[in-house]
Amino acid sequence: MKVAIYARYSSDNQRDASIADQLRMCRLQAEKQGWQIVEEYSDHAISGSSLLRPGIQALISDATRGRFDLILAEAMDRLSRDQEDIAGIFKRMSYADVKIVTLSEGEVTHLHVGLKGTMNALFLKDLADKTRRGQRGRVEAGKSGGGNAYGYDVVRKLDVNGEPVRGDRTINETQANVVRRIFRDYAAGKSAKTIAFALNRDGIAAPFGGAWGFSTINGNPKRGNGILNNEMYVGKIVWNRQRFIKDPDTGKRQARPNPEEDWVIQEAPELRILDDALWQAVKTRQARNRIAPDAKGQPDVARVNTRRRPKYLFSGLTRCACCGGGYSMISATLIGCSTARNKGTCDNRVNLRRDELESRVLNALRTRMLDPKIFAAFCDAYTREINRLRMEARAHIDAAQAEIGRIDREVQKLMDLYLKDALSVDDVKECGDRLRARKAELTSFLATTDEPPPLLHPAMAQHYRQRVQQLYETLQDDSEERRTEAAEVIRSLVEDIVLTPVEGKVEIDVRGDLAGILTIAAQRKNPAAGKATGSQVKMVAGAGFEPAAFRL
Repeated sequence: MKVAIYARYSSDNQRDASIADQLRMCRLQAEKQGWQIVEEYSDHAISGSSLLRPGIQALISDATRGRFDLILAEAMDRLSRDQEDIAGIFKRMSYADVKIVTLSEGEVTHLHVGLKGTMNALFLKDLADKTRRGQRGRVEAGKSGGGNAYGYDVVRKLDVNGEPVRGDRTINETQANVVRRIFRDYAAGKSAKTIAFALNRDGIAAPFGGAWGFSTINGNPKRGNGILNNEMYVGKIVWNRQRFIKDPDTGKRQARPNPEEDWVIQEAPELRILDDALWQAVKTRQARNRIAPDAKGQPDVARVNTRRRPKYLFSGLTRCACCGGGYSMISATLIGCSTARNKGTCDNRVNLRRDELESRVLNALRTRMLDPKIFAAFCDAYTREINRLRMEARAHIDAAQAEIGRIDREVQKLMDLYLKDALSVDDVKECGDRLRARKAELTSFLATTDEPPPLLHPAMAQHYRQRVQQLYETLQDDSEERRTEAAEVIRSLVEDIVLTPVEGKVEIDVRGDLAGILTIAAQRKNPAAGKATGSQVKMVAGAGFEPAAFRL
């Protein structure tokens, strides 16, 4: 029996030794059972509420490839504390014919998944409720609810029992002077960008180190973040402005605002850095900037709502080779390095026209990335791999159907032997139960397995070229609807566009997902083919080609 061991500890009151302890106990159990350990997987200081863990992902991947027959862990909650995730792991392992055994529960069954999964989910909710209750208690006592703000230091001390006292803060005078400087400059009419430039020029570190940006200063007034919106600077602790909900698809936390009546506001005069007059001057200017007057002097909210940077074909995909920052629109026609203009910490001041960038990249997709020699090899390998996977899926289905036929024949033979008094009732029952269980397992597999799509045609490269050409022509269409649809497809094929200034010119490296458009071509020829997944092949349109460079 080939076994894989998994161990994990979260960041709540545990340590690296916990991993070693879990692995040691699992090794002893494997040795006792005579199992062969083929691999050990672990995740350090990562919560079990998400599957976005390198160790568990590697475990699942190796299990589906048949590297081992059994997973051994200390308890189910080491694998996951999320109901949906533990059920998904169990389902995948059942399909891969890999058993899950824990030191606490023994062999994991559907019953364990249901009951323990619910208990683990309740544990997470209870832990979150207790944490928030503790944070609220600290805020109502005039202490910080968690984290730290720029301008303050965390006070580290112990109570009479030797336990750490949490939530105490003291003013950091050096940072407090920077806060006062920011508020005075903003009240005097300077923009957040100008203030950030000056701070970076004077070598003053931002709250998390590195360089200041205008967003660090402006923040979001509704959420109360950013230097200009932190009410702690006037001696008020505001807690529970927002809550965080985990996205079930990405595992990332998303902030959701709470109604104002749920906020907890506590006076903390000992933490005041600013006087009320300066605070109000800044709030007045912020309000004036948010609601700009129209020609008649009336608030023009609609105009403010439309003052957004125009979206272009490759927005969000372009980045500067010098600093790694993004490129953005700096005028109606030009794009430039955002870091250079917003923070002043990048020396790249070379701009280029947006329409020139789009033209170069589209031509790279249409011509340079369709080099016949490249795609003759690429499309052949892609087609062979996809067809191999589909034939394997078809073979598993055919094997299951054939085995069900054999089981039916075996059952009939049992009945014939029983009628001839060649077998006892107990023998027939034992064999029959085993055959029925196996048949039920195979029937379930067939019921939950999708029919594999037809094989790809060997001439997929030609369909690929036609599809790229059609996408390019659609982008030249005057119809906004068709152009928008084609633009979304093109954007999905470009990973990023790196712009490098070289002697007054800009070299453009386009990195794209070639397998992605090949899949699009397959869908066009046969919609069912879209269900297949294949290896993603990346190509740089720059390496091996002349770089796209032009004068400004």
